[in-house]
Amino acid sequence: MDVIRLLGIRDTPLSVDEVLGAVGDHAAGGTSLFVGTVREQDHGRPVRLLSYSAHPSAAEVFRRVAEKVAADYPVTALAAVHRVGDLRLGDIAVIVAVACPHRGEAFEACRRLIDDLKQEVPIWKHQEFTDGDAEWVGACD
Repeated sequence: MDVIRLLGIRDTPLSVDEVLGAVGDHAAGGTSLFVGTVREQDHGRPVRLLSYSAHPSAAEVFRRVAEKVAADYPVTALAAVHRVGDLRLGDIAVIVAVACPHRGEAFEACRRLIDDLKQEVPIWKHQEFTDGDAEWVGACD
C-alpha cells in the first residue's frame, strides 16, 4: 500500500479533517500536522490578500517531494494539500501531515515535508498590501 494517501493542489478551501483522516494508521504512534494560514502581515507590512499560482509541473514535483520524505523516514502515512487562487486573512494555504511509528520521526518528517514543499514545488505567492503595493514571492529559490 502506498504511504502517500493524499496529495493535491486545489482552488477550493482545504480541510484539516480530511488531511488528518487520510493519515490515520494503526501502525503509527505519532502523527504530526502543520497548517499554514494567511497572516495579517509580512515583514511588518499589513497584508490584504494573497493569491497562489502553480506551474503545470507542480503536482509532479509535489509527488517527488512526498516520495523522498517517505523514503527518508519511517512514514506509515503522508498527506499534503496546497491551495491556489485568492485567499483572505485566516484562510488555510497549506496542510501537511505525516504519521510514523514514533513522535520524533513524525515531527521531523512533517517539518521536512513542509520545508521541501516550499523550497522545491513551483507554487508562487502574490501578496497585496493594504497600502496598495504588491509583490511576488517565489516558493522556489
